Amino acid sequence: MAEWIVEAGIGEDRAALIEDEAILAARLCWHEPWRAGAVTPARLDHRHRGTRRGAVQLPDGTIAQIDALPTDLTEGATLTVRITRAALAERGRFKLAQCRPAPDTVPAPAPTLAQALAHTGLPVRLAGATDRGLDRAGWHDLIEQAVTGVIDFPGGRLTISPTPAMTLIDIDGPPPLAPLAMAAVPALAGALARLDIGGSVGIDFPGLESRADRQAVDRALDNALAQTGWRGERTGMNGFGLVQVISRLERPSLIARMAFHPARAAAHALLRQAERIDDPGALLLVAHPAVLAQIDAPLEADLARRSGRLIRRDPRPALALHAGFAQAIAP
Repeated sequence: MAEWIVEAGIGEDRAALIEDEAILAARLCWHEPWRAGAVTPARLDHRHRGTRRGAVQLPDGTIAQIDALPTDLTEGATLTVRITRAALAERGRFKLAQCRPAPDTVPAPAPTLAQALAHTGLPVRLAGATDRGLDRAGWHDLIEQAVTGVIDFPGGRLTISPTPAMTLIDIDGPPPLAPLAMAAVPALAGALARLDIGGSVGIDFPGLESRADRQAVDRALDNALAQTGWRGERTGMNGFGLVQVISRLERPSLIARMAFHPARAAAHALLRQAERIDDPGALLLVAHPAVLAQIDAPLEADLARRSGRLIRRDPRPALALHAGFAQAIAP
């Protein structure tokens, strides 16, 4: 039976739904305070005239968009809100977190990754620092796919690109095109779950002249999405091969995190690697300066506490962001 394995790391919790040592779905949590599910007091900053929408200020000064405002609530009033979508970074802009009024609800932090996954109804297991379950299932390959946006499948390739409007998935491969489109379907449905892609997704299938071929791909896509537990709406394939699927968006996908916060993602991976070192001595973190800059004092202190070691740094500008490494050295 499939189970969620959750690793609570330094600055990052990661989880994968694993069955037969294969990753079916994945999640990343970077401990942002205003994640979906958080309930907090807020002050109405402003409202858009003639609508029930506006913006609120959260306790730390963060601005969030709000919907479903009571009609009699005026600017400056206080209310309790529930975060429904975390803030999202995009190329060239930043989307604020979203929330809704939550009257008569007790303020509470967002659920942890393990708590959120418990609501899926599947078993959840917390892994220790030395557990390699995610690694054996292919976590590193999954992150490489998230970094590159490229997923190969028998007969073709998916190229995934986050954009301000939607996530775009392009399907490429040699003809014949109808078999190519059908072969892409399971890889596509799997990628949505494995890379935690939600919201609006545009899929560019190869153009199929036959209506019967397009309908066959539509049926196959419905079945493949249903098998992954995906919930949402989608359009039928048009004559140009375009399909749009839309599902609930609560957090950044793995693709978005790697695309818009690559140094931070690399820093979390480096901290995870450092924590697992068995050799005695101080820990030396060797990485690009931008990666080391993401390891602030609290994160470094957490690594020192967990490992019981002194921490040293070696910035190397010539290293790629994800080429950093950690090693034990003499104190």
